[in-house]
Amino acid sequence: MHPLVSTETLARHLGDPSWIVFDCRHDLMAPTAGEASYREGHIAGARFAPLDRDLSGPKDGRNGRHPLPTREAFVHFLADAGVGRSSVVVAYDASNGLYASRLWWLTRWIGHADVVVLDGGLPAWLRAGLSLTDAQPRPSTGDIALGASLVSTVDTSDLEANLDTKSRLVIDARAPERYRGDVEPLDPVAGHIPGAANHPMARSLEADGCFRDGSSLRAEFEATLGDRSPGSVVQSCGSGVTACHNLLAMEAAGLPGAALYAGSWSAWCADPRRPVARGE
Repeated sequence: MHPLVSTETLARHLGDPSWIVFDCRHDLMAPTAGEASYREGHIAGARFAPLDRDLSGPKDGRNGRHPLPTREAFVHFLADAGVGRSSVVVAYDASNGLYASRLWWLTRWIGHADVVVLDGGLPAWLRAGLSLTDAQPRPSTGDIALGASLVSTVDTSDLEANLDTKSRLVIDARAPERYRGDVEPLDPVAGHIPGAANHPMARSLEADGCFRDGSSLRAEFEATLGDRSPGSVVQSCGSGVTACHNLLAMEAAGLPGAALYAGSWSAWCADPRRPVARGE
């Protein structure tokens, strides 16, 4: 299944009970704003998917700002929202797919392949003249079950070893100024993992917030990968959220197989003994 869905296609399926929609709006600087916006108005039938509660797990001071939930906990969240084994899961946000791509990745992580992100998100939906509602869905429990993961992950120890082996190409999805260490609004240390390349998520987007076409996405990523295969790539960011956007874009480009470093920079910089790189 292609990882992106158009507003027209989603609009045609809103009455289809096998299509389950999630609103993933979030604001890192105002964590309650996403749910407040959802309650004011959302795509009909959409369930709210809170980043800090259900798309993340408990923090221990070493595993980053948005550690992964357990696979079992995420399956339980989807089942409570009515997702079944034959459901098509749709995620959207108002941030160019930044948070929706996290739900997309997590859903594939628990083995469910039929998941897509609304291309252009809520802004594209509204530009198309489509309506919102404040009605709350009342889903029955779905029968989704935990399956074999369709994605891969690495942990901090893997990337510590990679400093010597250089067997993997780490790609940092943050904005250039954060990658360089010019600014750091969220984490206590500025910079990036030594050896990481920068491929900001914005490179995957058109001016209207929709994803670029597959051939353009492929050309952009191949310029960053060089002679590396997608399977040797690790996507990283600040806390394992924006990296999922790059993973989705690589999938749309026909370059699947890259791994996620879920802890990302926020986990890496938690230990002052780890090296930090700054600049290009």
